Amino acid sequence: MNKENKHTISILVENKTGVLQRVSGLFTRRDFNINNITVGKTSEPGLSRITITTYGDNRTLEQIIKQLNKLIEVIKVREMKPEQTIRRQVALLKIHAPTEQDKSEIIQYTNIFRGHIIDVTPKTITIEISGKPDNINALMDLLRPYGIKETAKTGITAITRGQKTL
Repeated sequence: MNKENKHTISILVENKTGVLQRVSGLFTRRDFNINNITVGKTSEPGLSRITITTYGDNRTLEQIIKQLNKLIEVIKVREMKPEQTIRRQVALLKIHAPTEQDKSEIIQYTNIFRGHIIDVTPKTITIEISGKPDNINALMDLLRPYGIKETAKTGITAITRGQKTL
């Protein structure tokens, strides 16, 4: 087994000022790295969900979970196992497209990946795409020869498959 595994952790927290800072501060103090982080309100009033992607061995993961559970505002912490998880990301990509042929090809690639054209100028096309991080990266690889002028990506968000909830 790879010593440096990728882990997705979902944390249910009270929606209060400073909670995100305490969670991220815990990672800093313990010298754990946050690869991606997303935060949003849940359907339950007063609660938010933080999704963090990090790398480390199983011992590191165990320490992260133990330390998170010690924070007062943390309600629940769960590792999101890849085989039991739906993971998604959103990206906005501004692509150099000075010719009509470039625009046409970029639109075709965008449609294949189920993305959306959200802005067109004489020299650029801006695309919105959501989906599996690997699919977004695959589209970016196809578009790189045209010239990716700007990229904005969200962190990964995840939810457990089936009836199980956080």
